[in-house]
Amino acid sequence: MKLVVVKNDQEMSQTAARFIMEQVKRHPHSVLGLATGGTVVGTYAQLIDLCKLEKQSFQHVRTVNLDEYVGLSSENLNSYHYFMRDHLFDHIDIPVENYHLPNGLAKIPANECERYEQLIESLGGIDLQLLGIGRNGHIGFNEPGTSFLSRTHVVRLTESTRQANARYFPSLEEVPTEAITMGIATIMNSKKILLLVSGKHKANILQQLFYGPLDERIPASILKTHPHVTIIADEEAVSLLDRNDLEVNMT
Repeated sequence: MKLVVVKNDQEMSQTAARFIMEQVKRHPHSVLGLATGGTVVGTYAQLIDLCKLEKQSFQHVRTVNLDEYVGLSSENLNSYHYFMRDHLFDHIDIPVENYHLPNGLAKIPANECERYEQLIESLGGIDLQLLGIGRNGHIGFNEPGTSFLSRTHVVRLTESTRQANARYFPSLEEVPTEAITMGIATIMNSKKILLLVSGKHKANILQQLFYGPLDERIPASILKTHPHVTIIADEEAVSLLDRNDLEVNMT
């Protein structure tokens, strides 16, 4: 894993946006795996600015998102479909047919999971997967205990994850209890992975990622076995890491 340490969340977003932009410049037909949540909002804002500044087209880029809530339509303000349009897709020139998310209203969610796996395969796999990390080590909605061999599946969300996402909903009761998520094996098949970590509240899990064992109770620990992982983390997030691990990688 390559660690890039930045000063704060803003610099993390700028660095991540540049990383994604360089991928698209080098490979205009890239398949990007995208994420949602507070960690990536700044990255998408910076990416939009870069596209305008550098006149970079996303006409040939294809994207697949990590997950979507079960039971929410694509027009629901709290759906990840809406999040992605609001924070990225409506502000760049990517064609609507080029971006993909799981269908939260699928009549048979298990069949939707299989369809989504086949879609990713039909696109040639994911060239660059963007990730955040939960306090309990989840990636996507793959909660602790998820098999490292898992493919896209339906997951029942833990109360801690629902509470973390409750700020986006009118009340905790309205937060869905299930989601469709890429599995850990699906994520690990990506050619490159970009993990963003910011804030003091993520310092403990980042420490576990670096120094802890490979353990399904910490889903993100599997990232240590991937050949091309870049972690962009701010100074608060790396505060529990050995300074000797940081000296070579400071920006």
